Amino acid sequence: MDKNRRSLLLKTAQGVGILAFSGLVWSSYVSKAKAAPLALRPPGARSEKEFMQLCIKCGKCTTFCPYDTLKLAKPEDSIPTGTPYFTPREIPCYMCEDVPCVPVCPTKALDSALLGDSSDLGAMDIRKAQMGVAIVDEKNCVAYWGIQCDACYRACPLIDEAIKLEYKANNRTNKHTFLLPIVDSDICTGCGKCERACITERAAIMVLPRDRVLGSVGTNYVKGWEEKDERRLENVKSQSTTKDSKGAINYLNNDEF
Repeated sequence: MDKNRRSLLLKTAQGVGILAFSGLVWSSYVSKAKAAPLALRPPGARSEKEFMQLCIKCGKCTTFCPYDTLKLAKPEDSIPTGTPYFTPREIPCYMCEDVPCVPVCPTKALDSALLGDSSDLGAMDIRKAQMGVAIVDEKNCVAYWGIQCDACYRACPLIDEAIKLEYKANNRTNKHTFLLPIVDSDICTGCGKCERACITERAAIMVLPRDRVLGSVGTNYVKGWEEKDERRLENVKSQSTTKDSKGAINYLNNDEF
């Protein structure tokens, strides 16, 4: 009886130890995933918070991707396990016109409405995708060194729209002209074809999640030259500044500022 009891206690302790170790390993994976929220999601993906709430990790979007761009994250990928993502440097999004990965999503984590009319899948426009945005590392882009390179520009499916070339005199040599890639963040879909085409050892143009690299002006400022933006002022009550004009002048003339 004592032997059986000791054996039972030993097995119980081993089981507890294994569970504790497994929990420790899993928690490290979870914390690692939360610490690196730089995953590029498929076209039509909702905000990362909504996406994570809706995605059931079924993998249908990866199955219907004809270029094997999309893959499901593994625990070691530093991305929530089982969720779809892609790595542009390996395989970019080829911007399929019918966007086959979106309509197969059963939970609307990939929402066709973000790419066009949700009532007509044929109306989806891949140009409206916001998978990420390309950022140029000017210190390591050889074009900014004066070496002629337009690989990213040529690879862009929205050439002369999402990426344009800016011509600038090279004052260092006084002979050559810089051909500098400039990204328009309003048009860039984040497909990653530019990153894939970059000739440097580590891409000098990288696609990152938009909410991680783009600023937000907020509602304090208005583009007076845009009619749509200026309309926001229509409902703002006009306020007289006569009472405070003296204080404003004193503020501007204060040497401390």
